[in-house]
Amino acid sequence: MGLTGGVLTAVLPPGATTVVQVRRASDRALLAAGGSGDEPPVTIPRDPAREAARRELSKGMYHENDPSLFQRALNAFWDWLDRLFGAAASATPGGAVGLFVVILFVVAVLAALWWRLGTPRRLPASAAPLFDERVRSAAEHRAAGEAHAAQGHWNQALQERMRAVVRSLEERALLDVRPGRTADEAAAEAGRALPAHADRLRAAAREFDDVTYGGRSADEQSYRRLADLDRDVENTRPSLAGSTVSTADSTRQGAAE
Repeated sequence: MGLTGGVLTAVLPPGATTVVQVRRASDRALLAAGGSGDEPPVTIPRDPAREAARRELSKGMYHENDPSLFQRALNAFWDWLDRLFGAAASATPGGAVGLFVVILFVVAVLAALWWRLGTPRRLPASAAPLFDERVRSAAEHRAAGEAHAAQGHWNQALQERMRAVVRSLEERALLDVRPGRTADEAAAEAGRALPAHADRLRAAAREFDDVTYGGRSADEQSYRRLADLDRDVENTRPSLAGSTVSTADSTRQGAAE
């Protein structure tokens, strides 16, 4: 409260502005209904008075400081979230502390799964070819793989070493030279000629796909594992079971004739 120019003034408390606006709206409604500031107030029925006050308060001048639509939506969201956590806390043994422990446990489980399984990946709709348009020998692919490995570029090193394995099998005529062959197809075909390495070939093809299309990263251990497979495959003689059976059938047929 202060004294200014001989006039006693007071600061209105919070919320008093709305009361003043409502009173002013009522006064305007009464004046609109036929009243005058110098005449006795006109008594009108309650419903028309309420309707007149509603029309007055619907004017924009009374809503200049109302919260925006975004602010109202945000307030409603926080209210809903508060009710949700309140209900969850009341239903959890230990209340809010118990709910906090449950949330920590769930986060720990998700972190463990993420660490164990790696980044979730989306499988490609169709695997891309193993080789690009440039034709290189197995030795060239091995040299490129070793060069990448020396620089610590394990993704590229693993890719080149897998290409060296497949190209080596093509050079030995254990696989036919077929453009557009995928790593999975090469591993399946090579596994029939080299059954002792079928599982390792399939595992190498999966690692190639994971690195090339799945967004995963190779490391030195995975590269060394594939390099060992490359050397073992190169030094392994193919299985001739199919050829032996075919030769025996031909021999029996000739004897019968």
